[in-house]
Amino acid sequence: MPGGWSRKRIFAGAGVLGAGALVLLAVGGAAAAGFGSAGSDPGQGVTLTLPSPPDKVAIIEARTPGRPLVLIDPGHGGQDPGATAVSGDISEKQLTLQLARELRNKLASDGRVRIALTRDDDRYLSLDQRSALARRLGASLYVSLHMDSAPNPLARGATVYSLSDVASDAEAERLAQSENQALERAAGSDGSLRAILSDLVLRSQMTASANLAERVVRDSGSVELRPQPHRFADFHVLRSAGVPAVLFEAGYISNVDDEAMLRSPDQRAKIVAALARAIEADAAARSLR
Repeated sequence: MPGGWSRKRIFAGAGVLGAGALVLLAVGGAAAAGFGSAGSDPGQGVTLTLPSPPDKVAIIEARTPGRPLVLIDPGHGGQDPGATAVSGDISEKQLTLQLARELRNKLASDGRVRIALTRDDDRYLSLDQRSALARRLGASLYVSLHMDSAPNPLARGATVYSLSDVASDAEAERLAQSENQALERAAGSDGSLRAILSDLVLRSQMTASANLAERVVRDSGSVELRPQPHRFADFHVLRSAGVPAVLFEAGYISNVDDEAMLRSPDQRAKIVAALARAIEADAAARSLR
């Protein structure tokens, strides 16, 4: 990459919210719902204890200071391999990391946004650690990368998922439930709290996430997409990231052609270019607001 990552810096320390805790602050009418600031009485505030994200994260700076930070999250890792390719000799966690690194390098070369990865090696991160990192770094966009798998060996093509309380279809609902199974729920969280947060905070996040997903679809270029490529469901990692976020399924590794495509650097470059266009355009539009 040009410049040898001269714009890279290392983020370390407790960060915006402090390691290990997410404090839910009052927003608008939240005070009436009993929310307060950090350190308030139990009746005036709610604190959720979450796993701490990694202490040190490399951030590649944009050419212009103050540009939005994009957090790229390669799915799975460590003891969680994700889906296994139809060939049996490569797993989802390997392909997501490769795609994430290539997307990072493309965005860094363009220099229009700041970039960080949730993981840059084969490590396991819980869903809460991934989303906590987005909040801790003050990310403006969150992009989770995955590869799909299906019993039907003919299924192929990319899909973009955004956050919604109601799933777009049964398949999106099943995928969200499958991804959410890895969730280690924080003590004290419950459905009533989630409903309050949705009403007070998440509506604009959902709209912005849907807009980002639609932009990815529009900028897909030669990337093969599934029918109805933009779908939505209640993905915990997208909900708790606290910023506009999408989950991108780059293709089906249960399909022979898609596996070959995802293993090809030239073919992955098309996916990277499409994602980079959408991310940079969304970040530019956000900067103008």
